[in-house]
Amino acid sequence: MVVDRCGLPIRFVITPGQASDKTTTPELLADLALTGDVVADRGYYAQAIIDLIEARGAKAHIPSQSNVRVRRSVDHQIYRQRNLVERFFNRLKHFRAIATRYHKLARNFIAAIALASARLWIRQYESTT
Repeated sequence: MVVDRCGLPIRFVITPGQASDKTTTPELLADLALTGDVVADRGYYAQAIIDLIEARGAKAHIPSQSNVRVRRSVDHQIYRQRNLVERFFNRLKHFRAIATRYHKLARNFIAAIALASARLWIRQYESTT
């Protein structure tokens, strides 16, 4: 899942349960205008991903995994923004069909996530007056 600085979804990709999320990162970041800072958790620490982000003009804030000999340092104030993704997943789980994985087919599950994401976008920008 890619979210913006407000925690609203930009793009998502469904992966098989046994697959690593690192394998879909190039697809997830394709055609996105990466500027400024890109924050991700330790699971996305791979030099290929960091090179991909930095080649596109952004700065990667991804801490190194515990089994890496050379440690990467990250700015902890920026890295704290990673919780925007976690908060998005929490809001997504408020939709019961998504939280319980009611839809067994991938296309139906993707449609439910897209519908819930659109509802979150609308809720963010609806008039409060």
